[in-house]
Amino acid sequence: MHDRVMADVEVDVSVRERHVLRFGRVDRTLHGFLMFSFLGLALTGLPVLFSEAPWGRAMARVLGGFTVIHVMHRGFATIMIAVFLIHVARLVARVAIRRDYSIFWGPASMVPQPKDLIDMYRHMLWFTGIGKPPLFDRYAYWEKFDYWAVFWGMAIIGGSGLLLWFPEAFARVLPGWIFNIALLVHGEEALLAVGFIFTIHFFNSHLRPQKFPMDMVIFTGRVSEHELADERPAEYARMRETLVDAGPPSRRAWLIGRVVGTAAVLLGLTVVTLVLYAVASGR
Repeated sequence: MHDRVMADVEVDVSVRERHVLRFGRVDRTLHGFLMFSFLGLALTGLPVLFSEAPWGRAMARVLGGFTVIHVMHRGFATIMIAVFLIHVARLVARVAIRRDYSIFWGPASMVPQPKDLIDMYRHMLWFTGIGKPPLFDRYAYWEKFDYWAVFWGMAIIGGSGLLLWFPEAFARVLPGWIFNIALLVHGEEALLAVGFIFTIHFFNSHLRPQKFPMDMVIFTGRVSEHELADERPAEYARMRETLVDAGPPSRRAWLIGRVVGTAAVLLGLTVVTLVLYAVASGR
C-alpha cells in the first residue's frame, strides 16, 4: 500500500517515530473484557452445541463437566452484557452530556456512510489489480461491519440467551413456542458469530499481509505516525497539523498484547478447525 501515500500526506522523516493515541485506556479495557468473555462463551457454549462430537465431550470434561460449563457460560455472558451496557452508556453520555453528535456522522463515526460504499468498491478493484486502493479514514468499511455485528449479536444471541436463562420469568408474558425458537436461534447465531470472529475478524485485524502476525493497536492504543499515514491517509491528512505525540507504547503493554493476542488467535483458529471437522464429518 506504499504507493497510495500521496504527496500531500507524506511523513517527514524527522518526525516519523511520533505515535498517535487511537484508543484510550477505557476503550482498550472494554475490548479486553469483550474478547475475554467472547472466548469464554465460545469455549463453554460449543461443547454443548456439539455434545455428540468426541471433542465436544472431551472439552466439557476438561472444563469440569456440563454442569460446570453452564455456570461458566452464564458468568461470561454477564461480563459481555456489562461491557455492552457500559459502551452504550458512554455513547449516551457523549451525546446527552457533552453534546457530541459526531458519532452519528462524519469521519470519526461508526455509522456506515456513502464513502464506505465507494471505499469498498475501490478496494475490490484494487484486489483485482485495477486502480489504486482507497484512502481510508479513521474507520474502514470492514471495521464498521465488525462493530455493528456486535450489536446484532447482542440483540439476537444475547436476547435469546436471556430467554433461556430466565424461562420462568419470560414465560409469564411469552408463549411457550418462543423458547423453542430461542434455543435454535441462540445456537445457530452463536455458531455464526464464532465462525465470523475467528476467521474474518481475525484476518482483517491480524492476519492480513499488512498486519501479520498481529495488529497491536488495540492492546497498546498507539500507532506510529508513518503507519497512520500509510494505512489511514485521509485521517492523517486531516489531523497532521494538530497531531499530538502520545509516545511509543510501553514494553509491558506490547508484551501483554502479544501474549494475549497470540493466545486468542491460536485458540480461535483451533476452535474453528474443530467446528469445521464436526460439521464435515457429521460428528
